[in-house]
Amino acid sequence: MNAPFHLAFPIKDIEITRTFYGDLLGCEIGRSTDKWIDFNFFGNQLSAHVKPEELVQASTNPVDGKNVPVRHFGAVLEWEEWHTLADKLKKEGVDFIIEPYVRFEGEVGEQATMFFLDPSGNALEFKAFKDPSQIFAK
Repeated sequence: MNAPFHLAFPIKDIEITRTFYGDLLGCEIGRSTDKWIDFNFFGNQLSAHVKPEELVQASTNPVDGKNVPVRHFGAVLEWEEWHTLADKLKKEGVDFIIEPYVRFEGEVGEQATMFFLDPSGNALEFKAFKDPSQIFAK
């Protein structure tokens, strides 16, 4: 069963978050108050709650020679959709933690990936597989 997920996470500011997820990432905006806002995050529900005291910088683990933030979330996109988003983010001057590149090239699980922070410092990863059957390959 491929049910959509729900994720709630802390943010600093509603309006800056609305602009980032709504305008930059193109997420449809759902219900909101002055303390939280919901987004349609690529078919999944994100609930951003104003709770700056809950924000912490994620530690990292080495993966494919890069320092990957341990606490992060994101989406697996179609190959072309990922490239379109990567190009848009580059054009908009997003500061990447890990620049868009192909990880595990020529190996099981080969994937395009990129990491960046939202305005509250939450780490996001977007990835894509040329061969979607490789998502859970060992």
